[in-house]
Amino acid sequence: MDNKENNHSFHESRDSSMDKALPQRSTWQKYRYHILAVAAFVGFLVYVLISISGGRKLRVNSERILIADVTEAPFLDYVDAEGIVQPILTIKLNALESGTVLQVVAEEGSMLKQGDTIIILQNHELARVIDEQQAEWETQRILYQEKRLEMEQKSLLLKQQTLQAEYELSRLEKDYALGVEEFNMGVKSKAQLDVQQEEYTYKTQNTALQLEGLRHDSVATLLRRDLMNNDLERARKNTMLTSKRMDNLVVRAPISGQLSFLNVTLGQQIRQSENIGEIKVMDNFKINTQLSEYYIDRVMVGLPASVTYQGKKYPLKVSKVVPEVRDRQFGVDLVFTDEKPDNVRIGKSYRLQVELDQPDSAIVIPRGDFFQVTGGQWIYKVNSSGDKATRTPITVGRQNPVQYEITNGLEPGERVITTGYANFGEAEELIIR
Repeated sequence: MDNKENNHSFHESRDSSMDKALPQRSTWQKYRYHILAVAAFVGFLVYVLISISGGRKLRVNSERILIADVTEAPFLDYVDAEGIVQPILTIKLNALESGTVLQVVAEEGSMLKQGDTIIILQNHELARVIDEQQAEWETQRILYQEKRLEMEQKSLLLKQQTLQAEYELSRLEKDYALGVEEFNMGVKSKAQLDVQQEEYTYKTQNTALQLEGLRHDSVATLLRRDLMNNDLERARKNTMLTSKRMDNLVVRAPISGQLSFLNVTLGQQIRQSENIGEIKVMDNFKINTQLSEYYIDRVMVGLPASVTYQGKKYPLKVSKVVPEVRDRQFGVDLVFTDEKPDNVRIGKSYRLQVELDQPDSAIVIPRGDFFQVTGGQWIYKVNSSGDKATRTPITVGRQNPVQYEITNGLEPGERVITTGYANFGEAEELIIR
């Protein structure tokens, strides 16, 4: 009897333990994936319905946004930028003659005076050409000396012949005059006088022709001498010019300043007109800056500007505007118009302000990161109760480092969100909580 009861108890306990190992599954566990899928679909459907009915709404935390007032205030029309001090003048160094670098005298960065030697070149071909020209000129010079002596002798001979002819002409005149007197005295007959007159006429004409020929010869001699003088002078100048080219093999500083760049090495072959370095003039400075292409039509030579250093304002003016735009920026040079900071150094940077116009009244809002997303085409405008903000089209006019000018879409007294919109997506309306 006891054994039967024990066996019965054993089976009951076994059945009981087996019932506990297999509990019943809940409704949520059985259908949770179906429920989640239905919820996702419903959410998507709601999103589509909202989009169709007027745009998506988004809840935002008021502590994570910045709300600014739209005001009518003086618009400060200027542009703020960083400028780098540069020398007002930079001279390029170009080789006047080709040659091989024989010696580098000046070092990069050294201060030079006008005329100081920078490098020395060597050109054997140029030296050969100069020697040939000098030899040729010397030959021409000796030949000229010989020709000049010949012409001087010929000139003397012509003068002697001229004197002789003039003497003969004078003697014939006297003989003929004496013959006329003898005829008048009856010593000489008419026939004798006629013969003497014919001889006198012939010799007079012959002597005149001889004198004319001598004069032509003299003029021709003088002309030849002048031509030879010109040829000799031309050869001399050419020789001097060629010899001067040897001086160009010594590259000197054309102006006083700092040798900021020198790109040569010993033994290097330099071509004529090749750029080998540059000299920065240190007597004065300019400030170079890069401005956004947005201002390219408004920045012009002569505009006032300034830098503020250690609480003091130093006036500038725009001296040059580079019209070429690169990477959406253009270059501007400015020069000091009066006193400049004591610590001005090449390469030093300053914050500067370029005045585009006089301040005038305008509808303005503070600058903000919203512009990066909207491009100034729209903004979130906050309602009067401050719990909603709606996407609103606007037009941005002028801008400076602290303000945007609003020309359309907003009125003074209204409020807008100026913080970044990167997390707002395509929301048409923001619910502010």
